[in-house]
Formats: sequence, C-alpha cells, structure tokens
Amino acid sequence: MSERSGSRGVLGRLRDAVCRVREDVAAIRDRDPAAGGTLDVLLFYPGMTAVWAHRVAHALWRRNHRFGARALSHLVRLLTAVEIHPGAELGRRVTIDHGAGVVVGETAELGDDVHLYHGVTLGANRPQPGKRHPTVEANVVLGANSTVVGPVTVGERAVVGAGAVVTDDVPASATMVGNPAERVDGVRAVADDDEGGAVGGAATADADGTDVGGADADGAGVDDDADSASRAPFRCS
Repeated sequence: MSERSGSRGVLGRLRDAVCRVREDVAAIRDRDPAAGGTLDVLLFYPGMTAVWAHRVAHALWRRNHRFGARALSHLVRLLTAVEIHPGAELGRRVTIDHGAGVVVGETAELGDDVHLYHGVTLGANRPQPGKRHPTVEANVVLGANSTVVGPVTVGERAVVGAGAVVTDDVPASATMVGNPAERVDGVRAVADDDEGGAVGGAATADADGTDVGGADADGAGVDDDADSASRAPFRCS
C-alpha cells in the first residue's frame, strides 16, 4: 500500500513538472514572435534551459545540498551564459529571451510571468548577508542590459527599459528608462503638466510625445488585455 502511494506521489510530481514545462514553453512562444514549435523552444532557447535547470538547482539548495546546487548552476552558466544563483526564488512562467549575460543574485525574488531580455542584472549593492537583491513582482518586463541593484522592489506590471539602472523601488505599472532610471509613463507626464499649469488629463506621453505607457523595450504593448485573452496561453490546473 505504501509503495503504491509512493509511486502515485512520484508520478504526481512528474506530471506537475511536465505541466510546468508546458506552461513555460507556451509563455515564451506567447512573448517571443520568433519562437518556433515546442521542440525548438526545448532545444534552442538557452534562457529557458537555464530556468529549467535552476528549478532543479533550487530544489537541491533548499534541501541543503549546496555543493550539488552550485555545481549544476556553474555548469549551466558555462552552457548558456546565464547565471542564476541556486538560492534565487523564481515564480511560474519566468522567461528569458536570448539569455546571454543574465545574472540573478542569491536573494533575488521573481514573481510569476516575469520576462527578462539578455544582459539583465539583478544584483546587490552591499556585501552583508541577508536580503540584498531585488524583488521583482509579477508581470514585469526587464529590458536588455537593464540593471536593478539592492533590496528594492519592482512593482507588478512595471517595465524597465533597455540599459536602465534602477536603485530605488519602482511603482506598479511604471515605465522606467535611463541611468539613473526615471519614470516616463503617464504619472510622470501628468505631474509635469501640473507644474506647468496645464493639466491635460491622463497623459501617457513622454517628452517626445511618444506613447510609452505599458510598452516594453521594443515598444510593444504589454497591457493589451484583449490580445492576451485571445491567445489564452496554456496554464496548469
């Protein structure tokens, strides 16, 4: 009886793992127009290979098999050019596009549906132990070569543009660009209008008049609910 129960437990965990991989494949195909079929993603997306290997390394880390976790993480870094510390916490459907140069520190926490481009660094700004890396909440997009340092929080649905350097908390749904990063979406525009005495309603344009609210580093919208609903990406039950 106990053997059958144990077998069901192993099979259940295996089914869950396969389902999570299916979720990840569906997520990257939804977020990257260049993604081909399932086999293409499984074999030729180093960012996703790094995420899947991290799931194993993190499980080893939590069970105090630190040497094995670090060894696996190091091997994956050599193979994919993506370095995710085995202590980092990754949510579901975290995706990495291209992947080269991504670094995620030990105490970093990423929520569900976070999308990273190549060169992203989630680093620390102090050598002391304890929480010293960023917390990135759900549905955040981190543009190519962006850097977020310290125990700061990037709020849900925020967008950090390519090359931006973030050292302070980012409000939910904000769009941040530059070094140091500054907010350029509608809230910033309205505040500027207030100072000039010409409030123009819920403005969503930057200084050049370009609509940047809810756009990623490539200018593609990330808040198009109708489009997202029509694609209906796979989710595990």
